[in-house]
Amino acid sequence: MSDLVCVGAIAGAYGVRGELRVKSYCAAPEDVATYGPLTDEGSTRKFTLALLHPIKNGFAARIAEVATKEEADALKGTALYARRDQLPTLPDDEFYHADLIGLAVHDTGGVLLGKVKSVQNHGADDLLEVQLAGSSDTAFLPFTKAGVPTVDLGAGRIVADPPMGALPEAEA
Repeated sequence: MSDLVCVGAIAGAYGVRGELRVKSYCAAPEDVATYGPLTDEGSTRKFTLALLHPIKNGFAARIAEVATKEEADALKGTALYARRDQLPTLPDDEFYHADLIGLAVHDTGGVLLGKVKSVQNHGADDLLEVQLAGSSDTAFLPFTKAGVPTVDLGAGRIVADPPMGALPEAEA
C-alpha cells in the first residue's frame, strides 16, 4: 500500500482569473479540500484547495499560487494525492481503490484469473477491471460480497466468485 492516495484531479481552468476545475474521487466529494495540503504524484508540489462552488463533474476551486488562466491550464491532468494518514480509517469491508489496484485475483479454487487494473463505477456498484492472466484482455467483475467474498490486502490477493460469463476462465 502506498503512503499516497489519489483523492482528485485538476481538470483545467475555470474562467480567466486562475480558478480551477477539480474532480473529486472522495465518497463525500467536498472532502477533497479537507485532506490538504495535497501533492502531485511525485510530492514535488503542494496544493491547498479552496472550493468555491459545485460545477458539473466537480468543483470550481482556487489555489493561492495560481493567478492566471494559463497557470491553471498548465496544471490540467494533475492528480491530487493525500497522505494515507490524513484519510479516515475505513470499516473492515471498505477499501480505498488505490489499495485494490494491482492485487492478484484468484477464483475460489485458487486459480489465478488476473490482476486488478482499475476500479470503475458507472452509477451502480463498483466494478473491478481485471487484466486477465496471460492476456492483454480485460473483463469486469462486480465488486460485491457475492462476487468478491475475500479481499486480503496483506497477502495482495482477492478471491473472486465471478458470475457465470463475467470472466472467460470462470466458465471453463
